[in-house]
Amino acid sequence: MGSLAWEVIGVIDTEGDWAEWTFPADPGAVRTARSVVRGQLRRWELDSLGDLAALLVSELVTNALRHATGPIGVRLVRPSGLNGVLLVEVSDPLPDPPRERVAHPEDESGRGLQLLASSCRRWGTRPGEEGKTVWFELALPG
Repeated sequence: MGSLAWEVIGVIDTEGDWAEWTFPADPGAVRTARSVVRGQLRRWELDSLGDLAALLVSELVTNALRHATGPIGVRLVRPSGLNGVLLVEVSDPLPDPPRERVAHPEDESGRGLQLLASSCRRWGTRPGEEGKTVWFELALPG
């Protein structure tokens, strides 16, 4: 992971029941976010959620890059005991919540939130001190 280190502003924590990173508002952040999410889920032995979680994170990080400036945060919260869901959060400094739109077949973008809504258990947004957080939950398989 050494070659990815320059694209991460800070690794806040990756031990215990949660992991958190901050990325610059740079296109390379999408690839790096996918990589660290997959890696963390492997460490937690949640590999089966890796591809879907990485895909949805990359959609949200891409949205943040398109609409906001400044750092982008990604946070994973490992399922615990009775809570059989993985919580994933992507934060950015833009306070406006994302808006779903209907993408036409010829459109090259605009499907990220539709993909999110159809792929996760539930999702939403919440305001932060600066900006917002878009979160989603993935149910554990089985």
